[in-house]
Amino acid sequence: MHVALRFIICSFTLLVIAGVGSALWALHEFRKPGPLAEVHYIVIEKGKGLNAIAEQLDRETVISNPLIFKVAARLQQVHTKLHAGEYEIMAGASMAFILDQMARGNVYDRKLTFREGLTSWQIVQILNKADNLSGDALTAIPAEGSLLPETYHFMKTDMRQSIIDQMEKAMIKARDELWPARDQGLPLNTIEEALILASIVEKETGVADERGKVAGVFINRLRRGMPLQSDPTAIYALTNGEVREDGMGPLGRRLLRKDLEVDSPYNTYKYSGLPPGPICNPGRESLAAVLHPEAHEYIYFVADGTGGHAFARTLAEHEANVTQWRRIRAQGTP
Repeated sequence: MHVALRFIICSFTLLVIAGVGSALWALHEFRKPGPLAEVHYIVIEKGKGLNAIAEQLDRETVISNPLIFKVAARLQQVHTKLHAGEYEIMAGASMAFILDQMARGNVYDRKLTFREGLTSWQIVQILNKADNLSGDALTAIPAEGSLLPETYHFMKTDMRQSIIDQMEKAMIKARDELWPARDQGLPLNTIEEALILASIVEKETGVADERGKVAGVFINRLRRGMPLQSDPTAIYALTNGEVREDGMGPLGRRLLRKDLEVDSPYNTYKYSGLPPGPICNPGRESLAAVLHPEAHEYIYFVADGTGGHAFARTLAEHEANVTQWRRIRAQGTP
């Protein structure tokens, strides 16, 4: 009996030692630097469970022991909380670090920011030049005014078309939210007409505080049956949105008086009312400004040399402002 008891005790002790040793070894493996020699980006698709994630990490040589990774995830009770997305895994990252990142959802943030007032053609050029997106180059140009300029997040496996789809959905959402709350009595019958005017306001001023005032000028002109006489509409008539980007303006030169005679329904010097479509993709704020324009009596405005505009109620006031602007421009002020 004593011999048997000693044998059992010794065997149990050896098992405990072996177990502790194995646990210490596994903990060491879990925390030690991983096999990556350089930074690696990995995309975890939605719906993947712990086993599939561990297998993918092992297949892409991000971890050295998928079993330890899975056991650790279960012991830490995060095995059902690993987030999908793209992760930036640094060289030598340990399994402990990788598991913590996935449990926290610290995904790698790829993003593209589209400024307000870009034409659809310009947006397509940006997407085609983005080397972190997948798929063939875009050839179709979306309808002008159908894309909402904002910051969009993506993964390296996302297709270029997916960004276009996001921008279109975002514009539809903005339209649906803003149109029902518009001011009453506007000379705008549809959200499409509001988008057209918003695109003109977007191109006319880069000063956020001026949007409502500029929108008010155009609303006053529409109410009086006056032509809008907007330079950006003449530029769009000449370029169809395929603008120059060499630092010399959309035409590659200054807009000339003869340009204002171009025979196009987009040219609001030649044709009264709104043009047949937007001349760019306006931002949410410009659309809101058109739907809630500033109430005033101004019907003219011209650049003032500071980035903003000088507004006038009468033609005489406007001509004085134009003279001042020409004097500033002659002195070399942009």
